Amino acid sequence: MRCRRSFSFVPFGVGLPTSSPRGIVFRDALLRSVLFVLVCLGGLGTAAAQGGGELRFCLHTEPKTFDPLKVADDASVSIRYLTGGVLVRLNRQTQAVEPELAQSWKLSKDGKQITFKLRSGVSFSDGTPFSAEDVAFTVQQLMDPALHSPTGDAFRTGPGNVETKILSPSQISITFPAPVAGLDRLFDQVAILSAHSPKKEMAVLGPFVVADYKAGATVLLKRNPNYWKTDAQGRKLPYLDSIHLDIQPNRDVEMLHFKRGEVDLINSLDSEYFDKLAETSPQLVHDAGPSLDSEQMWFNEVAKAPIPGYKKNWFRSANFRRAISAAINRADLSRVVFHGHAQPAAGPFSPANKFWFNVKLRPEAYSPDAALKALQREGFRLENGVLKDRDGNGVVFSIITNSGNKYRERMAVLIQEDLQKIGIHVNVVTLDFPSLIERMTQTFDYEAVLLGLTNVDVDPNGEMNVWLSSSENHQWNPQQKTPETAWEAEIDRLMRAQASSGDARKRKESFDRVQEIVVEQAPFIFLINKNALSAVSPAVQGASPVILHPQTFWNAERLTVSAK
Repeated sequence: MRCRRSFSFVPFGVGLPTSSPRGIVFRDALLRSVLFVLVCLGGLGTAAAQGGGELRFCLHTEPKTFDPLKVADDASVSIRYLTGGVLVRLNRQTQAVEPELAQSWKLSKDGKQITFKLRSGVSFSDGTPFSAEDVAFTVQQLMDPALHSPTGDAFRTGPGNVETKILSPSQISITFPAPVAGLDRLFDQVAILSAHSPKKEMAVLGPFVVADYKAGATVLLKRNPNYWKTDAQGRKLPYLDSIHLDIQPNRDVEMLHFKRGEVDLINSLDSEYFDKLAETSPQLVHDAGPSLDSEQMWFNEVAKAPIPGYKKNWFRSANFRRAISAAINRADLSRVVFHGHAQPAAGPFSPANKFWFNVKLRPEAYSPDAALKALQREGFRLENGVLKDRDGNGVVFSIITNSGNKYRERMAVLIQEDLQKIGIHVNVVTLDFPSLIERMTQTFDYEAVLLGLTNVDVDPNGEMNVWLSSSENHQWNPQQKTPETAWEAEIDRLMRAQASSGDARKRKESFDRVQEIVVEQAPFIFLINKNALSAVSPAVQGASPVILHPQTFWNAERLTVSAK
């Protein structure tokens, strides 16, 4: 899970996902001087310094798909951002919506319709002409219920079909069955597909194209020769010749490559490495402040999951989940694991999201005594240091998380120690990411998960693919035909209500209540919000890290990499 929130099931990130890599190390005094000048002059020197080059960084997981409509993991989100052409783009620095493939657009007063005026003379990477027909094709594919597109979920505010009307080759109107709040912003995540290219989703409109893919090793992106954009001096973008993405889940290895100058940035830097780099090379690291992303755990509530029935009863109890939440010391997680570069989480949104965060919420107070008393009221009892349920079953469960993610592994160990204090035995299991995703989304063979949620937008509409009970990213119990609990039905109602309202105050009221229900029911136990930490090599010119994903390469089409 952006953001719009997209569950990126990835190392941090999955968010559930997590984030992408960014980082680098350098010592040369001349390069440091260049960096200082670039910082002082901002982007003024970028065009003049254009030299192309190859940007290298790491993906922490294998991309699950190159189809932009099916993207749900962080690696695929990053590739979509770099290759997909969109009608509008949310500027990651200013957070304003800007024209891209659409020169202009107009929203109807009722919030149901948007009409785009498209750029002419634009072609896909394989030379296929771009027109309104491609937009109509993309929207119909996106909204096809059989596709189960996480991106499409953000547009689903009511029953009925989406209608597209081609007014001319360069103009199209899209009408939704119900109002969609913030409708134009949502198209930031919709990469336009070609209706006619034989290359299908591999024909793109973004600055880069996928040129090569070696499973488990690398993804190579090259400059799109047909990219439509130019800079202020009329030079074609992107400046870079290529982007080399190493698939590297191990962050220790990533940092080693960074120190050797073998990668050019680390998009999400571990706090431990941040502090070490800050001591020796403070000019390389960037702390953009609290991020929008969260780390959380949840229990498996899927009815058909292959776990004992008595454990399902525990996991489906809000009182049990809240007790577990109260038994976890979030301040320790922030201090020990993240070296203070994180804050205890209060709910679904980070306080960094100034408008949408519900200011009434506070992080769960750490109280093992209160947790134990709550469990005892549910029929649990402590015998010789072991917590047992009313039927005498010892409370034992496993938490799975992704291997190679050191801070998640440390978080899991601290949670294990916290819960042992109230007689609960936790087994920590680390899995490679493909295996973890398969258990989460296919076999449901797990008891609890520790992952993260990656936000790619500040608007709650980006959370539709998480909170709607019918969504496949409704992780604790996905793809419900009808809501299985009254509170999930209420969240469905509130999410659709806020998404269909044009009144910002009413939207805020609805989403505030969603946040309150989530805290009350604890389907996710939100743990911490990390700071947006990154590292960028002085060889990378034009970088300006931000808190929104992708933090360091959001302006990749205007980056250059000098010779090292």
